[in-house]
Amino acid sequence: MAVNFKVKEDPQMQVTRQMVEKMSGEKTSTCFQCEKCSNGCPMTFAMDISPHQVMHLIQLGSVDKVIDSDTIWVCASCETCTTRCPNNIDIAHVMDTLRQLSVKKGVKASQKVAPVFHQVFLGNVKALGRMHELSMAVLFSLKAGGIKGLLGQSTFGLKMLRKGKMKLLPERFSSGKQVRNIFCETESENR
Repeated sequence: MAVNFKVKEDPQMQVTRQMVEKMSGEKTSTCFQCEKCSNGCPMTFAMDISPHQVMHLIQLGSVDKVIDSDTIWVCASCETCTTRCPNNIDIAHVMDTLRQLSVKKGVKASQKVAPVFHQVFLGNVKALGRMHELSMAVLFSLKAGGIKGLLGQSTFGLKMLRKGKMKLLPERFSSGKQVRNIFCETESENR
């Protein structure tokens, strides 16, 4: 039941601050570099550019440097940065926008499985209207590691199924059609 969530790549696309602000709906130019986002981020140890530096690079128009970085793929989207921002900038959403732009531009991520996870996760939500762990795990394991990857996760997955931690079939979701419509509207806006 997976949906192929493909994006038309455009390697020549020039990514700008205005493009990031329009797509994310966030005014990145209001960041005054207080560094609260970076100081609270649990993932900065693995980032090559900290969150406040990402915001600064966007302000300077160096968005290409940001979408080429590991940071956007390492970000856990925990929203700690968003919560701590005194200017109410949804930095986690900006990071998600940067991931989308990176995929659209065709940038090869150094974190090889992160874009795969991103694609499978969004495809799962688009198809079902919500997250279904079993189909997500199966698709991600197959796309990231092939049959060998799936077999490597099967023992763990079967234990979770037996303990009732994952449902075999996705539950019905009354707003699933609305979620699919949101995806369709967003996809048509970004063409």
